[in-house]
Amino acid sequence: MRKFRKFKDTVIESLRDKEYARTYLEVALEEYSKDHDTRAFFLALRDVAEAQGGLSRLAESTNLNRSNLYSILSGQNKPKLDTVDTILQGLGFRLGVVRGNSVEHSSIIDGR
Repeated sequence: MRKFRKFKDTVIESLRDKEYARTYLEVALEEYSKDHDTRAFFLALRDVAEAQGGLSRLAESTNLNRSNLYSILSGQNKPKLDTVDTILQGLGFRLGVVRGNSVEHSSIIDGR
């Protein structure tokens, strides 16, 4: 009998690749610019965090409280911009700005 993997497991495995994770976050941020769904963007950040060692590791590397981090990445809290920047840096990314008229495939989040 053929064994099937859960979709989430496949996504998490793919997100271990930094370039794939960068593209995943770019798409999530582009979708946010269309629908303003912050929860979806933070869930994408959580997927990347899980793929790259989990929320405990991210909390430790960023000096953020684990329960607050979980609350942010589950879309329950809206963090300050500096907290988003800290989370992105903890995942190996940084904030960036691109021109608004180039929606095709912008570099909103750059890998380090």
